[in-house]
Amino acid sequence: MMKPKLIVGLMSGTSLDAVDAVLIRVQGNGARTSFKQLAFVSHAFPDGLRKLLLKNSNAATSRVDDIARLNFLLAHIYADAVRAVARKARVKLSHIDLIGSHGQTIQHLPTPHRMMGRPIRATLQIGDPSVLATLLQITVVGDFRVADVAAGGQGAPLVPFIDWILFRSRTKNRLVLNIGGIANITVLPRRCVADDVIAFDTGPGNMVVDGLMAMLYKKRFDRDGATARRGSVIPHLLRWMLTHSYLRKKPPKSTGREEFGKKFIEKLLQRVRKVRREDIVATASFFTPLVVHEAYTNFAGRDFKVDELILSGGGSLNNYFVETLLALFGEGVVKFSDQFGVSSQAKEAICFALLANETITGGTGNLPSVTGARQAVVLGKICKP
Repeated sequence: MMKPKLIVGLMSGTSLDAVDAVLIRVQGNGARTSFKQLAFVSHAFPDGLRKLLLKNSNAATSRVDDIARLNFLLAHIYADAVRAVARKARVKLSHIDLIGSHGQTIQHLPTPHRMMGRPIRATLQIGDPSVLATLLQITVVGDFRVADVAAGGQGAPLVPFIDWILFRSRTKNRLVLNIGGIANITVLPRRCVADDVIAFDTGPGNMVVDGLMAMLYKKRFDRDGATARRGSVIPHLLRWMLTHSYLRKKPPKSTGREEFGKKFIEKLLQRVRKVRREDIVATASFFTPLVVHEAYTNFAGRDFKVDELILSGGGSLNNYFVETLLALFGEGVVKFSDQFGVSSQAKEAICFALLANETITGGTGNLPSVTGARQAVVLGKICKP
């Protein structure tokens, strides 16, 4: 077995409000990986950064000079998060072996677009890993999605490879659900090998609800799902939401703010008049777990009957989401990743720490059956200080 490593995983997602940082001790790699979590922090973004990131994630309002500067600024913020999680664990920076940094996605364009006669796919995450490595004097692996996209894949989701490592079972059919800004599922049939895994983004997680809370209540999110629980589902609005073309696409597929961001929310609001605000939030909140269940029904496979749904991500704190999942899947089925030794809040950051471990040991980190890539590839760029 290889010598244990201290690895920090960094994840800032579509919520655009913080970077999650986790410090873990990792032993081995691939299917023989094991780890212990030492500390976790959610390091808040400074005031105004979310607005600037949203502006520069929109082709109509972005500026190349803003993007260039944000690329460096985010690396400084990520460095602060690494320092914070190291302090919490009482570990010196010089003792950290590696950092895996997802970066902040500002454009994800996996569908081929003709440019100069070539079909071009693209994805862009900022928060440059080379800047981060230089600031902290620690080796950083970043830009995980690019190699998969270059190989013809969606560049997402990448977490399923780690889901397979952490949650596969010899006796149970498992469905691993992460609800962040976007919700994604990983289908793990009992006794599965890596090539058996099915995974994809189901649609919005917190994204639409957060957007509505900002527009209707001037709040960042619906704490505990309390607003949704006061409301009632609007049937005609839910029917319209369920007509979204993404829901009918077959995997492999991935989505983001381009499909379920501001434009989608504006169209949603145009379809409701003289209704209670909490009813709009309740409808959007019901939509998230409903499309998870429909995705399971339609795409998990005819012979797959879920024994355990393992929930993680910020959406696991939304009681309305959880109650609806319990109603759809059954109380004995829905569990939290914490029950399996993986913090539900730290899980995505843990995944990118473990993906960095795969990169540094030369292991491939994508699943072509999931992303649609032509082949398995080593993910990420290794940036030395």
